[in-house]
Amino acid sequence: MFCSRNEANMKIGILGMGQVGATIASKVLALGHEVKIGSRSANNEAAAAWAANGGARASHGSFADAAGIAELLFLCAPGEVALAVLDAAGGANLEGKTLVDVSNPLQFRKGAPPTLFVGNDDSLGERIQRAHPKLKVVKTLNTVNCSVMVDPTRVPHEHTMFLCGDDAEAKSTVSGLLHAFGWRDLIDLGDISNARATEALLPLWVRLWGVLQTGDFNLKVVR
Repeated sequence: MFCSRNEANMKIGILGMGQVGATIASKVLALGHEVKIGSRSANNEAAAAWAANGGARASHGSFADAAGIAELLFLCAPGEVALAVLDAAGGANLEGKTLVDVSNPLQFRKGAPPTLFVGNDDSLGERIQRAHPKLKVVKTLNTVNCSVMVDPTRVPHEHTMFLCGDDAEAKSTVSGLLHAFGWRDLIDLGDISNARATEALLPLWVRLWGVLQTGDFNLKVVR
């Protein structure tokens, strides 16, 4: 299932300059890819500082700037603004591209712990795919802390990462990147409707984090 497309010349756009976006951006840059971080403002100071430290293959701009140059995108925005971020990126900039959706439908309006604003018969991943039908959405990495996303060895022994999406070629490309991140145990759950299941793990993840007081943990499917 792993794709050989992990050359050092892939152009990758990161939508979101929070901790998740910066962590993933630094990882794919270290793997040799060209990376542009997109923010709400093209003059985002944190993004500019990251790009300045990243060398010739690192740059920053608006969401539309990052989406425009990218062959592959990571959506690293909070779930409540994920669709707005993609709208800002521009439909023409997204068309035909692969989007790695690491966002979760968490809402904090009711306090802690956060709750899901969609589930059971729909998911954020599906909403993104419906809003942008020509985008190839692959849901993955949303079930672990961002540090574990890019370095699964932080958790001892083999553990499982899920992915799902409607486009087989896009999933193969994303699997190649996950393999480069260090993931070995991948389970393809099928089409994008299976994002309902992986997003539903977040209430459990939040409570485990509260008990363990660390984000360095994950689930393993024993079979």
